[in-house]
Amino acid sequence: MLRAPRRRAATVLWLAIATRTMAAGPTVSLPELRSLLASGRARLFDVRSREEAAAGTIPGALNIPVSELENALQMGPAAFQALYSAEKPKLDDENLVFFCQMGRRGLQATQLAQSLGYRGARNYAGAYREWSEKAE
Repeated sequence: MLRAPRRRAATVLWLAIATRTMAAGPTVSLPELRSLLASGRARLFDVRSREEAAAGTIPGALNIPVSELENALQMGPAAFQALYSAEKPKLDDENLVFFCQMGRRGLQATQLAQSLGYRGARNYAGAYREWSEKAE
């Protein structure tokens, strides 16, 4: 009789962890990010402030502060190109990787992009902090 409550508690705990993980959205690890970058299969978006990005960023990242991201992703391609000097991502692009300093704004940006239909939006959960600590 003691087993049933334990199983139920374990199931509830597992469901809570699974739900939290799914709510966090798809993520990219440091080794995976390095592999994607080396193969040219990722587009990086630094969603920190312009000042933070100017102090250092992951090479090749496009800086769009999270406060501007919703408007940026809803712009037409020509307006996006004019403002950011880069091609606007397409809804079906894979590996649109968002990052910030610690992970929270990157997660927010990923969830926002997904809500706008960007299926390939992912969060680099290690964020710039991990990148800068482990840069080669």
